[in-house]
Amino acid sequence: MQFPESWLRAFCNPPLSTQQIADTLTMGGLEVEELRPVAPPFTRIVVGEIKEAVQHPNADRLRVCQVDVGQGALLNVVCGAPNARPGIRVPTALVGAELPPGEDGQPFVIKLGKLRGVESQGMLCSARELKLSEDHAGLLELEGNPPVGADIREVLRLDDQVFTLKLTPNLAHALSVYGVARELSALTGAPLKEPAFPAVQPTTDAKLKVHVAAPDLCGRFSGRVIRNVNTKAKTPQWMVERLERCGQRSVTALVDISNYVMFEFGRPSHIFDYDRIHGGLDVRWGRQGEQLKLLNGNTIEVDGKVGVIADDREVESLAGIMGGDATAVSDDTRNVYVEAAFWWPEAVQGRSRRFNFSTDAGHRFERGVDPSQTVEHIEYITRLIQEICGGEAGPMDDQVTRLPERKPVQLRVSRAAKVIGMPVSEQQCLDAFARLRLPAQAAGGVITVTPPPYRFDLAIEEDLVEEVTRVVGYGALPTTPPLAPITAKLPPEARRSRFAVRRLLAALGYQETINFSFVEEHWEKELAGNADPIKLLNPIASQMSVMRSSLLGSLLQVLKFNLDRKAERVRVFELGRVFVRDASVQTTDTTVRGVRQPMKIAGLSYGDPDGLQWARKAGQGDFYDLKGDVQALLSPLQAEYVPGAHPAMHPGRCAIIRVDGREVGVLGELHPRWRQKWELPHAPLVFELDLDAVVARRVPQFEPVPRFQPAERDIAVIVNEKVTHDQLLAAIRGADTGGLLRDAFLFDVYKPQQASAGLALHEKSLAVRLTLARSDATLTDEQIEAAVRAVVERVTTEVGARLRG
Repeated sequence: MQFPESWLRAFCNPPLSTQQIADTLTMGGLEVEELRPVAPPFTRIVVGEIKEAVQHPNADRLRVCQVDVGQGALLNVVCGAPNARPGIRVPTALVGAELPPGEDGQPFVIKLGKLRGVESQGMLCSARELKLSEDHAGLLELEGNPPVGADIREVLRLDDQVFTLKLTPNLAHALSVYGVARELSALTGAPLKEPAFPAVQPTTDAKLKVHVAAPDLCGRFSGRVIRNVNTKAKTPQWMVERLERCGQRSVTALVDISNYVMFEFGRPSHIFDYDRIHGGLDVRWGRQGEQLKLLNGNTIEVDGKVGVIADDREVESLAGIMGGDATAVSDDTRNVYVEAAFWWPEAVQGRSRRFNFSTDAGHRFERGVDPSQTVEHIEYITRLIQEICGGEAGPMDDQVTRLPERKPVQLRVSRAAKVIGMPVSEQQCLDAFARLRLPAQAAGGVITVTPPPYRFDLAIEEDLVEEVTRVVGYGALPTTPPLAPITAKLPPEARRSRFAVRRLLAALGYQETINFSFVEEHWEKELAGNADPIKLLNPIASQMSVMRSSLLGSLLQVLKFNLDRKAERVRVFELGRVFVRDASVQTTDTTVRGVRQPMKIAGLSYGDPDGLQWARKAGQGDFYDLKGDVQALLSPLQAEYVPGAHPAMHPGRCAIIRVDGREVGVLGELHPRWRQKWELPHAPLVFELDLDAVVARRVPQFEPVPRFQPAERDIAVIVNEKVTHDQLLAAIRGADTGGLLRDAFLFDVYKPQQASAGLALHEKSLAVRLTLARSDATLTDEQIEAAVRAVVERVTTEVGARLRG
């Protein structure tokens, strides 16, 4: 909401500077988002009257004007404006004047010069040249015959300031200049000028029949007929000026009057063309299939959840939001019907969004507008119409069906002191409520406040505490250090922090991404295999309709975004929460019934794992490149990789990751079906892990450095080609070596191209190095041979192996 300072001071004029008023309002809860002058600085621009305007001898589009600026002698000014004519008074820049800065930021200085051979002793200005508006159609014609030679800044009151307030939804009572002035008066103690609404005596008996059929839509409906109105009358300059400084352009006199009262007192109203109303008005809920053409040109279809004002033939207006085109006033209008009503906030809230537009009226009604002064405000509108457009007023029609009940709210003074954090007395609270014009009574340390009709935000005790705090002043609150002891919570040594996990993946060349937790529904069904995802009741976009149970879809979207921008290598990860249905979860401070919300970490690798370099040929990474990154992420935990299946991954290139026998994640190459659907040149590699498994780690147990040299022995065994590396090592580690086996690792694999002596085509040779040692003595040859023999016997029994050769 924006308004000029001069309008605010017309109601409340505290002895404060402009900046001090802005600071006071901000500290009182009415945040001043912007404070700017009405016009930029300029100098030596005065009121000039054109005495003569003749055609330029050397130019068709220029005129030579004789201008009186109050200096005795007339100035000779060359002007190209089409409305330059004798008798009008316009802003005139004298020689040496500085106009507002242009696009280059430098002020434009008027100099004595010649245009097409004729001397020009100044410049006649348009509104755009003074940065007052974008109007550049002609000179700015000044109304009211201001004195010739007067400073234009004083004539147009251009030293005024414009306040822009960023109001929270509970401050509906401050959505007007008078409402802000009322708050400023309470905060500063300056007197508030009370408006008067003298009744207009009716001079005709014209009355429109109105029926309020929906009390849950409209609690009060007031209106009157005004006949013989001159709709072509011109809006006074003072009203145009105030409206423009509120960000509202002038339209017609009747529309301007309605907007003016809305900005001044927060009262939206509507003016109908009385002669275009068929029969009477019916205030009711809409009906399925009814259509309405609005003032903005849109044609909408209403239903039973939208309030309307209809006549005997059709819908005429969208209740509390916007009028209809059928009864809009025009230059041909002679008789009007002025309406002001109280619409229940619940009946207006959200209706504008259904039709993809918003209005100032709807913005106010859905927050709450004072229902007690509809008649007074119509009297004020009537008086303005008669002063500007003339007309004969009919009797007032005021129908009250059901008004909001303002229930008393109690404040415990002791509770207020505890919440505010400083001692406050009962009298301080009463004084604060008196300044805010809130009726209050005290008894036994409890103050009972009856909210006035315009305060829809006072419902509970904390609302009153806030009012007391605003008036006392946030700056008066003491700075009190916390009394509770603060003890640092040390993380367990067996658990890594999430930041350590992020740093580890960053060190491996991955970049972190942050994505929305709501995703497209087909991602869940196709990539996560989730047939019943958690759906949002009110998604922010149609493609974000469900909660994710996997991070893979988000990473693929990031990959696609980067590939579309010619990226050749993408390595990204995300650490985030997923959402899975689980009937065993109950509602707590951190959980929602029926929804499990574990943290997961997922990564994606696409392109050359090492990037462009001289030591290795460029190529796509494979399963084992990503497996190495996952092993580094889980280290020092030893993971087991078991062939498995996942909806998002290649059937033959997918592994289930297990730690200590528990399934913790999945790793593999994207399924060709999804690669084709996402139009990816190559298949990316992806992994997804439970974060709990990644952050867990074993606490190191230190052992002394061995004093005796270990022994190493290599064995080569022939096994069936279906025997895996894990099966072989499990058999070796299960051998009874008397505790001598320290390590075993595979270092060679041989598969024959054709059958040979001792090795069939369905067999392979695996070479394993065994490390044997004791901590208390050097091993003897007999101990080493016994240990090796035990290993060979074990692998023979477990996996059917035999020594090669």
